[in-house]
Amino acid sequence: MSEVLVLNFTYEAINVTSFQRAVKMIFAGKAEIVHDRDRRINTANFAMRMPSIIRLLYYIRRPRQRVALTKKNVLIRDDHTCQYCGKQGDRLMTVDHVVPKSRGGPSTWENLVCACMRCNNRKNDRTPTEANMDLQRKPRQPKYIPWIQVKRNTLPDEWGKFLFLYNVSIEERIETA
Repeated sequence: MSEVLVLNFTYEAINVTSFQRAVKMIFAGKAEIVHDRDRRINTANFAMRMPSIIRLLYYIRRPRQRVALTKKNVLIRDDHTCQYCGKQGDRLMTVDHVVPKSRGGPSTWENLVCACMRCNNRKNDRTPTEANMDLQRKPRQPKYIPWIQVKRNTLPDEWGKFLFLYNVSIEERIETA
């Protein structure tokens, strides 16, 4: 694995970069090694262990980014769980308008929920009240989106303590009104 986790000056994870870029940052005096791997890089003039985590020696300010309203993000916000029956699944989930589009329901965070095919078909072109279906949770806009895209179950163990922000529960990702 040649990826290196980059931490801000405050030890906040901000990026994943290549080994080559990480080494350039270390030699330029812009970063320091926080954790290294067992593998070594040896040349005629130089030897070092491959870095796994580096920390910048200066602070980078990252503005808060709004979460894009996409089907994928609605499903992630609701943890791929039907907001009507509670069934969970990755493949057969759809996005449902709480107030149907045909009745003027907007495509907003507050009007879109994850629903299984069965509940979506049962609700049809009605409101939850008319269909006698209760929402498990009121839909809200998430306030959190990770800057780093990492595949599940592929992280080196030493990265875990620096990626604690990504283990935030669904409730903590949603703004409280």
